[in-house]
Amino acid sequence: MTSERTRLRMIAELRDLGIKDLSVLHVMSKLPRHMFVDEAISCRAYENTALPIGHGQTISQPYTVALMTQTLLNKPRKNVLEIGTGCGYQTAVLSQLVDSIVSVECILKLHRRARDLVYDLGVRNVKFRHGDGFGGSAEHAPYDGILAAAVSDDVPQELIDQLAEGGRIVMPVSKNGSQWLIIIDKIGGRVVSQDLEAVRFVPRLSGLY
Repeated sequence: MTSERTRLRMIAELRDLGIKDLSVLHVMSKLPRHMFVDEAISCRAYENTALPIGHGQTISQPYTVALMTQTLLNKPRKNVLEIGTGCGYQTAVLSQLVDSIVSVECILKLHRRARDLVYDLGVRNVKFRHGDGFGGSAEHAPYDGILAAAVSDDVPQELIDQLAEGGRIVMPVSKNGSQWLIIIDKIGGRVVSQDLEAVRFVPRLSGLY
């Protein structure tokens, strides 16, 4: 179930769902998603579905990962902030497509597990941090791109402040009882927002765990 044929079947499904970025598809075709989930459910790793990773969190479905990555990388991005490392799968995908990443996770056990796994895969352009990513990480700002993997009621001002001119935020936001994946671009010092599509994400956690 983790064969190349299985992965290519996943990629074919992503194409059918509208993912067009060949670089994103290539990276996801090579990345061993089964390593990011518990061995007991690794046979489902290449299904287009979210899967539990413990602590009430999930690994996003491949389509969502591909869509967010494709949307964030509408143009080259060098320095990216990821909010919600989770199991590290989205981190590993992004690491092949940008120069550097700061990835922040508020659950210590997930932070440590993801850091060790991603480093074991040979990735060296990610700085892992344990903390509340929705406050950003001013130390390494400004960011050309910011991606969040948990839904928030709003877009924190800290993230907008840490976004570079010409930068882009891709994140889920709650609106009228629904969740929407939104895009925020900083253009001429102003922010321009647009809705992309309805999504379903785990809620933002407050505090450290």
